Amino acid sequence: MNNNGFRLKPGLKPGVATSATQIEGGDRNNSWYDWYLKGKIKDNSNPKRANRHYDLFREDTELLKEIGIEHYRFGVEWSRIEPDNGVFDEEVLSHYREEISLLKQYGIQPLLTLHHFTNPMWFEDLDAFENPENIPLFLRYVEKVISSLGDLVNEYITINEPNVYAVGGYFFGIWPPGKKSIRSVLKVYQNLSCCHIQSYRLIHSLREKTGYNDTKVGFAHHMRIFEAKNPKNPVHVLYANVMDRLFQESICKAFMTGDFDFPLKRPKDIVKGKYYDFIGLNYYTRSTISRFEDGVKENVPVNDLGWEIYPQGIVVCAKRLYEQYPSPIYITENGTCDNEDSFRCRYIYEHLKALSESDLPVERYYHWCFLDNFEWLEGESARFGLVHVDYETQKRTLKKSGLFYSQLIAQEGISEETALECLSEEYKTSNKETIRTGDWT
Repeated sequence: MNNNGFRLKPGLKPGVATSATQIEGGDRNNSWYDWYLKGKIKDNSNPKRANRHYDLFREDTELLKEIGIEHYRFGVEWSRIEPDNGVFDEEVLSHYREEISLLKQYGIQPLLTLHHFTNPMWFEDLDAFENPENIPLFLRYVEKVISSLGDLVNEYITINEPNVYAVGGYFFGIWPPGKKSIRSVLKVYQNLSCCHIQSYRLIHSLREKTGYNDTKVGFAHHMRIFEAKNPKNPVHVLYANVMDRLFQESICKAFMTGDFDFPLKRPKDIVKGKYYDFIGLNYYTRSTISRFEDGVKENVPVNDLGWEIYPQGIVVCAKRLYEQYPSPIYITENGTCDNEDSFRCRYIYEHLKALSESDLPVERYYHWCFLDNFEWLEGESARFGLVHVDYETQKRTLKKSGLFYSQLIAQEGISEETALECLSEEYKTSNKETIRTGDWT
């Protein structure tokens, strides 16, 4: 390969990612369906529809196989598994066993996410993760899932993007439950950290008791570049540093090591240690900071949601995490909103090329997303998928970028000719500096 083409880094396995609420459909017992009922979704679309994956998982698994996917990150829906406090639905657990068994039959290895932004309404009504007395309730759910599915799955994400969950729901108030309190954010940070640490121990313990010694557990950490708009302006630098510390540094350290830096406090029953078997990194963008808000600078490439496209940032973030917590790296999410599928191939190419040419031990790359889906606040209006979904008919159609990704997997890299085709795709460009007030992921 020349400078335009590249070979995938040895050991780097591409896959795709989804979350339960965003694709399954049919469930009305979770906090995001409640958020829809309150009129909070921008296009008024309903997560009860989504992709009907809960019913169509066989068709979707065939499609995964067709693309050549061998690694699939997906989630289970807590509100289905435990629809009422302490009441577990064995039929739902049997459904997930069937789905995972089919994946494995097709040679697809699951990375199972236990919590991805949504709560059962009974848990939400108990103040969810803001209340430390609810930690045992989450651990009870984790124990049930591992007891029911642990013989089929050896790799787990305990919690997806705890920083985004806390900041969106408890600081900006744009996600459920809609609070605006830094004190609440810190409570949620602390309690989620305890949930992860105790889940890490619990998952390892449960699987070891049944004879499995190949367990891998981590969490998916949303990380971005926080860059001062003017690096010579001390106020801009201060804001950038504070946002970096509060949004991603402190919570990551607590999750990974049980070491709670100010303003977090370490609970008495948590001891310092190593609570990760891999680094899980969700990376999307860079933020330009001049105040305590999320900015995007002028004249930079952006996606359809106005997020800056900054491929080199994925290496910067991964390297920073690796230097702090040396272990294998899983890119647990990376992708872009491109409703016309006009630049997604280039986006994938540039991010995977940057990773492959780095000296980092990157073992997985999960593209977000497998299918167009219900994209939280954006609803059905923001398309991240390799597969186009007609939500009215639920017809799936492999996009140009999906075919490209399939070829990349089969060829374990990108040829010069394909690279030139990717680079001919044009990114959109911001024409003015903006402040983002919507979705952070």
